[in-house]
Amino acid sequence: MELIFKWEWLPGLGKGLVLTVELTAACISIGAAFGLLLAIARLYGRHVIYWLASAYVQFFRGTPLLVQLFMIHFGLAGWGIRLSPLLSGIIAMGLNTAAYQAEYFRGAIQAVKRGQALAALSLGMTRWQTIRYVILPQALRLVLPAWSNELVYMLKYTSIVYLIGLPDLMGVGRTIASSNFRFFEIYAVVALIYLALVLLITFALRYVESRIRVPGLGTAR
Repeated sequence: MELIFKWEWLPGLGKGLVLTVELTAACISIGAAFGLLLAIARLYGRHVIYWLASAYVQFFRGTPLLVQLFMIHFGLAGWGIRLSPLLSGIIAMGLNTAAYQAEYFRGAIQAVKRGQALAALSLGMTRWQTIRYVILPQALRLVLPAWSNELVYMLKYTSIVYLIGLPDLMGVGRTIASSNFRFFEIYAVVALIYLALVLLITFALRYVESRIRVPGLGTAR
C-alpha cells in the first residue's frame, strides 16, 4: 500500500489546531478557577457546601466525558436550551476538568505544613487570610506536576468535540480523510501534531516547575 502525504492538507489542519488550542486553554482556565473553589469548599466548607462540592466532584469524575458533552449539547436542547457546539464543548469539558483539578488542589493544600497555618492564626490572621496568603501560594507550587498532567489530558480530550460538529484538529482530519479516503495518512499526521503539542507542553511546564520550586516545600508536615 502506497503512503501519500499532501502539503495541501496542512492549512485545514492548521485551522483545526488553532481551535483545539483555544478550546484547551478556555476549558483548563475555567476548570482551574472552579476547581480551586471546589477544593476550598471540600476542605473548609461546612455541611451543605461540603456535600454539594463533593457530589459535584463525584458526578463529573464518575461519568464519561462524552456523556456529559451530549447531555449539555443535545440534552439541554430538548428543554429549549440550545447552545452552540463551541459553547457546549467549553462548558462540558470545563466542568469536567474542574472536578479533577479540585482533587489536585485539595491534595496540594493538604500537603502544606499544618504548622504554618497555626502560626499565621496565632499572629492574628483570619482563616481566609491564612488560606489566601500562606496556604494557597505554596499549594499552587505543589500542584503543578499533577496539574500539568490534566492540561495534557484536556488537550487530548478535546478530540471528541468533532462529534458535535466542531472543526477542531480531529474534526478537520476526519473531514479530509472522508474526502480522499486516505484515513491512515491523515490520522497519522493528526497523531503527530497532538504528540508535538504534548511534548511542547510537557517541556514548558517542567521548566516552569523547576523555576518556581522551593527546596523542602511539601516534604514534611
